[in-house]
Amino acid sequence: MRTVRWIVPALIIIGWLAVGGFGGPYAGKLSDVAENDMASFLPESAEATEVAELQRRFTDSQAIPAVVVAERRSGLTQADRAYLAERRGAVAGLPGTGQPSPVLPSPRDDKAAQVVVPITQSGEPGTSVEWIREAFADRPEGLGVYVTGPAAQIADLSEAFSGIDGLLLLVAGAVVALILVVVYRSPLLPLVVLLSAVFALGLASLVVYLLADAGTLALNGQSQGILFILVFGAATDYALLLVSRFREELRETAAPFEAMRRSWRATIEPIAASAGTVILGVLCLLFSDLNSNQGLGPVAAIGIGAALLASITFLPAALALLGRAAFWPFRPALGSPHPESRGSWGRVAGFVDRRPRAIWIVTALVLLAGAAFVPQLKASGTAQSDVFLTPVESVTGQEVLSRHFPGGTGSPTVVIADAEATDAVLSATRVPGVASAEVAGTRGGMVLIEAVLTDPADSEPAVATVERVRDSVHAVEGANARVGGDTAVMLDTQRTSQRDRTVIIPLVLVVVLAVLALLLRALLAPLLLVATVVLSFAATMGVSALVFNHVLGFPGADPAVPLFGFVFLVALGIDYNIFLMTRVREETLRQGTREGTRRALALTGGVITSAGVVLAATFSALAVLPILFLAQIAFIVAFGVLLDTLVVRSLLVPALTVDIGKRVWWPSRLAR
Repeated sequence: MRTVRWIVPALIIIGWLAVGGFGGPYAGKLSDVAENDMASFLPESAEATEVAELQRRFTDSQAIPAVVVAERRSGLTQADRAYLAERRGAVAGLPGTGQPSPVLPSPRDDKAAQVVVPITQSGEPGTSVEWIREAFADRPEGLGVYVTGPAAQIADLSEAFSGIDGLLLLVAGAVVALILVVVYRSPLLPLVVLLSAVFALGLASLVVYLLADAGTLALNGQSQGILFILVFGAATDYALLLVSRFREELRETAAPFEAMRRSWRATIEPIAASAGTVILGVLCLLFSDLNSNQGLGPVAAIGIGAALLASITFLPAALALLGRAAFWPFRPALGSPHPESRGSWGRVAGFVDRRPRAIWIVTALVLLAGAAFVPQLKASGTAQSDVFLTPVESVTGQEVLSRHFPGGTGSPTVVIADAEATDAVLSATRVPGVASAEVAGTRGGMVLIEAVLTDPADSEPAVATVERVRDSVHAVEGANARVGGDTAVMLDTQRTSQRDRTVIIPLVLVVVLAVLALLLRALLAPLLLVATVVLSFAATMGVSALVFNHVLGFPGADPAVPLFGFVFLVALGIDYNIFLMTRVREETLRQGTREGTRRALALTGGVITSAGVVLAATFSALAVLPILFLAQIAFIVAFGVLLDTLVVRSLLVPALTVDIGKRVWWPSRLAR
């Protein structure tokens, strides 16, 4: 029997070593199968998608424009023009590029010129843009040359995400290791927990890579970053719960294997319920109309599933073999007192027990005060150039382009209609905000009109112009006119994101409520838990609005930010209530609701707080990537998790439970 007790854990560890060795390298390969082109994320029913399909009838290849803009503040010289003409010829021979436009001088002054270079479908935007930039590297002194346009923005976005598989993992791992060392004051235990997270990430990366490579799911840089953080955060959270219970059982049980068996049986239900809640919550994103959101759902679910699997197999096996040595130099001795029930959390539990009603009323009012600022959140969308938090050439180039040319130069809005209505549609296209509109071709009874906007194609004013163009050309009877192009893609993405919020948020709430009802065998307690998490989310978004607007000075937020924030905060925030309330129910069966709540809060306060701090810290690591969306998600989730951990789970939920009493378990037998 003793032989079996060490052979089985050893075999499990060997198996995970093999998984980690084989799957680990795929974490660095995920960038190879990630797509960061916004157009590929729209549903087939979107108007911009329809136009993109129809455009293929007018050209053999679908090209993404890169715009080379040159500027000399004192005015272009003849040598400058000769240089641009010579470099234009060199660019024409680069792989993956189409025929560049002629060198076009600024219609406003003689200080700038541009060349539009199409990046063909056979080329990689990042590589082609890099080659174009190298081709203009030896510019004359005093001449500024920048590569901008949609292709350059994609290239700069890919470059920003290139740190995911290195810097992000390093920061997240260092943060988790530091917190674990502080919590357990042990050099060995943090290593075991980190290994569990690394193995989980290797397994998740392998599965996601294979599915993305096969075209089964859509992966982008944002999803990739969130995957890494979710796996690290979730694996550490589950580990903390198991390790805490293992240390507790080692004080009651002589044999480490038996202590682990009891710990595993006591924690498998809340850990599985927590993971199941997050998995079901993120899978609700499959009901999104945006392919990027649909892809994030299974990507995140795979990550959580891998974290769960590693936490309930590798980690117990490693701890069973290490026994008390895992906690060296502070090994828990048999019969020693439980420090979890003393100290600060024992005092917090006593405080809640003495004045529950006053505590939950005050904390609820504080959360409502934070929620009052939600209307200040600007989440209607941002310019594509605003997604970068550090200077990039595509943004600088767009600013130069806008000074000397109509902002939409090089990235026109496309109108496709029946050829018989060409004149009427062309006239309808010329709305305020359109600098020029011309027929670019006719084929198969259809006409293609290109409209150059006065504002940059990725800006909010340009989006408003495209809305006016659509309203105008749709009103032309019998024209069957549709409007596409890069700006239209932004517009359709924003509209689809707003639709997704109204569909997915209620769905997540229903799923979470159902899981809690099954777990707690009650209805009232799950309703209260969901209500507290929603209130916490509203307070988080209100505080985030204040910070984004008045502290960090962000230009706004993508419409998907509130949706992602909700999905992660509700799914992850409910974790801590699950960890607490499952222990409350366990203690209630023996000691009643009031005493069970007090004891559960005292025993779990430290570990759940540690788990919340770890998850908040790992999500904060997303801020090392200079992308607006990820910085906002990092703050929202980190702040929201801390709010859930320190206020909602520590004060609001236990105070409500004590004040309501045994009725909180209605309609189960515990309520009688």
